[in-house]
Amino acid sequence: MKWTRAVHHLTELAEKCGELPGSFFRFQVVELWVFGELLDVPKDLEIIEVALVTDLPVDEVPWRTEPLGAEHWANSTRLSRNPFDALWRSKDAPVWNHRIERPALIWSAADGINEEVLVAVSDGTAELVRPPAPTPEELKKRVEDELEVSLKGLRRANQEYTDRRWGAGKLTPHSDALWRTTTGYLDLLDVLN
Repeated sequence: MKWTRAVHHLTELAEKCGELPGSFFRFQVVELWVFGELLDVPKDLEIIEVALVTDLPVDEVPWRTEPLGAEHWANSTRLSRNPFDALWRSKDAPVWNHRIERPALIWSAADGINEEVLVAVSDGTAELVRPPAPTPEELKKRVEDELEVSLKGLRRANQEYTDRRWGAGKLTPHSDALWRTTTGYLDLLDVLN
């Protein structure tokens, strides 16, 4: 997709974040961050990488998982119909990690759309509005903290899958949750090793 189209999709998502009613979902998205290639110089892109920060506790949003209701939220904002790779985060932990490198805050529930950052992204000068990179020690600590949360999430997802394995109803939501949690855990483990 063209750079201008990617910026358009990002702007549209930021606007949708601000328009959704507060009581419509089980959680609220409180921040929208962009990272990856859209923070580079203008060029054609395959995907727009964003981090969606929720008001949920950190234990409810382990790395690479989706909170309950995320699919509904994604459909309501057209996130699922546009070329986004969205990673869900908790407000109770830093948004950045080994994959979400030096993200830029596009929208927050407190302040709305950050026009300065949006203009910098559009102009290809986002480097000027990005936070500094963490030190190697800070990054290691961040990944260790995420791994701890991820292991708890993996145990919980495994138990939920086991409890429903032979019960009535669809197993797919539980197997998908287990798969996402496992993927996140293994990703973090690989980074530390």
